[in-house]
Amino acid sequence: MIHSTAGGKLKEYGYFDIAKVEYLESGEKAFVLSTNEEIKEGDIVLVAISEFEEKEAKVIRIDKHVHEQNFPIPIKRLKKIVRKV
Repeated sequence: MIHSTAGGKLKEYGYFDIAKVEYLESGEKAFVLSTNEEIKEGDIVLVAISEFEEKEAKVIRIDKHVHEQNFPIPIKRLKKIVRKV
C-alpha cells in the first residue's frame, strides 16, 4: 500500500463491548458502547445522549470483544453507557 511508504501511519483498530439497548421512554432500539464489565442483559442503564442529557435504557444484549472493523457503525458515533441504575 502506497500510504505507508509516504510517511503515514496505518490505523490500529481496537476491540470493544457493544450493547444493544431499548430506551424506556420511546421504545427505540440502538447500539451503544459499554465500558463497564458488570453490565449484563436485562440491566437498566443510563446512556449519555449529549453532554447534558441522559436517558434510561434496558440492555437487550451485549456483544463482547467486537473488532472495530467488523461493526457497521463507526465506534466514535456510538453513545456510551454512563452507569447502571
